[in-house]
Amino acid sequence: MKIMKLAAITGMFCIAVTAVAATWHLKKSERKNGTGDEIIYHIFQRSFFDSNGDEHGDLNGIRQKLDYLQELGFTSVLCTPLYESIYYHNYFAIDFQKIDPKYGTLQDYLVLIKELHKRGMKFYMDMETQYVTEDSKWWKDAYGNPKSSYTDYILWDDHENKKPSTIVSGLTELKGYDGVTHKITTANLNSEKSKAYNDKLFSYWLDPNHDGKFDDGVDGFRIDHMMDNLDNKGALPHLFDTFWNPLFAKLRAINPKIKIVAEQANWFSLGLDYLDKGGVDEVFGIRLAYAIRLFRKDLFMANADSTLTMNPPGKQQIVFIENHDMSRYSSAVSGDIRKLKIGCALNLLMGGTPAIYYGQELGMTGASQNFGPTDANEIPERQAFDWYANAQGKGMAYWYKQKGEHKDQFNDDKPNDGISLEEERKDTNSLFNYYKAMIRLRRSNSAITKGTYKTVDNDNDKVFSFIRRDREKAVVVVVNLSDKDQVAKVDVPGLVGKKVSVFLGKDMPVVSEGKLNLSLAAYGIGAWVVE
Repeated sequence: MKIMKLAAITGMFCIAVTAVAATWHLKKSERKNGTGDEIIYHIFQRSFFDSNGDEHGDLNGIRQKLDYLQELGFTSVLCTPLYESIYYHNYFAIDFQKIDPKYGTLQDYLVLIKELHKRGMKFYMDMETQYVTEDSKWWKDAYGNPKSSYTDYILWDDHENKKPSTIVSGLTELKGYDGVTHKITTANLNSEKSKAYNDKLFSYWLDPNHDGKFDDGVDGFRIDHMMDNLDNKGALPHLFDTFWNPLFAKLRAINPKIKIVAEQANWFSLGLDYLDKGGVDEVFGIRLAYAIRLFRKDLFMANADSTLTMNPPGKQQIVFIENHDMSRYSSAVSGDIRKLKIGCALNLLMGGTPAIYYGQELGMTGASQNFGPTDANEIPERQAFDWYANAQGKGMAYWYKQKGEHKDQFNDDKPNDGISLEEERKDTNSLFNYYKAMIRLRRSNSAITKGTYKTVDNDNDKVFSFIRRDREKAVVVVVNLSDKDQVAKVDVPGLVGKKVSVFLGKDMPVVSEGKLNLSLAAYGIGAWVVE
């Protein structure tokens, strides 16, 4: 969900530079931050692949494309919400227990989950039970009716149930891309009925048939817009203690292997309080994602160190460069293939659990627009996956071109523009093939999949360098952040007497006095194994 989430991203990074500078070289801050070979594919499913010809991506469409995901090397799937909603993005629910009919049936969902598990893949479900719309049975039954059995499910600002409380940013309603406005309110997460409902709801998705085998259940939950004091209103304070931790404890009692991933509602935050006190396993490295777009060494260093080295033991962050609430990375870097490849490499080599947003591997474009107060603004970031060179064919999910006042204004999917799976698959130098190769490269070295992260010094303010290390070996990664060729001396701890070999790139540096002396082309990247 994105409703005014970001205000001043650049200022956030400047603060981060000062905040973490003192920790850059502290040995105690080097922590395990790898998770084996897990790589998440994040899908906005309405736009991925349509299996039945209605131009809405669906669950069967995802299932039909699992070979594609495994071809690239993805091990897990994260979908945006699947439950029924009047909004195209499925946040703000009508019914949390019902699969959106446009995505298919409950049976379609269960078949997908079982097929993922047969392939050794995992599934993460996106949940946001903090809000409901006027279309829900809770609202319909309880509005103006304090005696309703659903009164305690909603947060009211009066005793007559005539004033449902506001949601984030003080909103009481939201206009959909189709021009229809619906009212939205906050769920009363501290009522006993609401807690019991959420316990039952989340537990159901863990094991729908209750046989204890979990082959039909989720492997993790993404908690959208998670907060301790919901929307900072003071009406629902201390939710970590009163709601989230008790819920997560119940889920782990059912399936100890379940993983909880939180989206910190404040994108300025590193999310450490969620890891320390919120009971979650991972949060999203949002600050690092934006730093990677800006190509400034100080921001790279500060945000990489804070994201990858300051997490509590056993917990970490999701490393990504784009998602459904952000302009596409390709749009942010003006489609420069060199920057796109750097983004790919950093996404996969830095640490944490990598997540790739659908179409990122093609360099799909799209930046949010300003159509006024409507959720149409984010559709450019969520457009149809580009399967074909001519932008037409079976499975294209053009739901947003069917209706709505903005339906003719989403045109990033231009025919024969070089950004499609059909075009890129046969181009050996394409971004698609680079992602495919980089994922294989990542898997080839345990220092990358399991090792610690540490920024290492060099003598060039246009060059960023870091090292990934496990017990057996280390990989040094060096990136030229400028549009001009650069030379640098990289100070690698423990280099003396070690063997150096090429991991990424073609050139061997000169090893002298514990330093790698190297040159990189404009926006070039190289990596070397030290063992």
